[in-house]
Amino acid sequence: MKKSLASSAVFSLALLAGSVSAFALTVQEQMGRHLYMDKDLSWNSTQSCSTCHHRSAGFADPTNSRDPENTMVSLGDDGVSLGGRNAPSSAYAGYSPILAQDENGEWIGGMFWDGRMTGDVLGDPLAEQAQGPPLNPVEMNMPDEASVVARVAEAPYAHLFIENYGVEFFDDPLAAFDEIARLIAAYERSEELNPFNSRFDRDELTAQEIDGFTAFQKAQCDACHSLTPPATAPGPLFTTYGYANIGVPVNEKLIGVEGGHYAPPDLGLGYVVEGEDGKFKIPTLRNIAETAPYSHNGYFATLEEMVRFHVDRGALEPEVATNMVDPVTVELTDQELADIVAFLYALSDGGMKQKGR
Repeated sequence: MKKSLASSAVFSLALLAGSVSAFALTVQEQMGRHLYMDKDLSWNSTQSCSTCHHRSAGFADPTNSRDPENTMVSLGDDGVSLGGRNAPSSAYAGYSPILAQDENGEWIGGMFWDGRMTGDVLGDPLAEQAQGPPLNPVEMNMPDEASVVARVAEAPYAHLFIENYGVEFFDDPLAAFDEIARLIAAYERSEELNPFNSRFDRDELTAQEIDGFTAFQKAQCDACHSLTPPATAPGPLFTTYGYANIGVPVNEKLIGVEGGHYAPPDLGLGYVVEGEDGKFKIPTLRNIAETAPYSHNGYFATLEEMVRFHVDRGALEPEVATNMVDPVTVELTDQELADIVAFLYALSDGGMKQKGR
């Protein structure tokens, strides 16, 4: 391509009415929004990025959040295949850096539960992640990059690529596929997915939620769900974007399900980095109340169950027993646990349909 987002000086402002956003998006972000919403980027035209990462569920899978007791993984484009992991939120994901070890030797960054989209290829883990689902036979099921680019070339918004990149944009499918991924990533980094406008951000916590914030810190939840914002963020992200094995059990409900692809033990980061078996990406807690079920395999249907498990694992056997972190050792009362859950509900972005407590 002769033009790129970094070098193109002029971008067309002509956009389709169907892609109107409540937020002031740049042209690049609006183009990415078209792509994010386009079901034709799946083989049977049944699934877009937003199907499994929708605003109504905190940009996770709304089908799962509606019935977290029985639906923990996403349905694929073929109407039969089921993913092996719970779809995480795509909101606030763009702050995750390229996968690397920190000063303590801990792995930080990358994308997906296991960090396999490291950022080493495109220099951006989020853009690399955007390339995964369209080509995944269990998900959007497109046969190759050229097929995805051909669908974009036939889309009602294809003229935007010609206007902004030139008539040659679609001539090099591999380069075009990379730029399409970068545009999706641009949208996923936009204010629409990252508004930082929860009641926590607006300093509007109730008395119980303030107590919950105090208990959250007392239990040292912020060791993994950090309160320190990175330099590029206007507020805390409630994650280090690191990895941990908290001892989540096997989800028996997913084993043997027709079309299912869950095959324990799931080694998580261990598939990517030798010796890191059982560790999974520490999720952001922003919009966490909207994104049930919880954990990589959706074992926990409610936020209350997930919070209590951090304090008391009971007799549950972990899916992977190596590299486990210790449970919270601080004693918390039932009221403090309830207060923490109340605080987590206050991390839902403003304007999002929130679940009642």
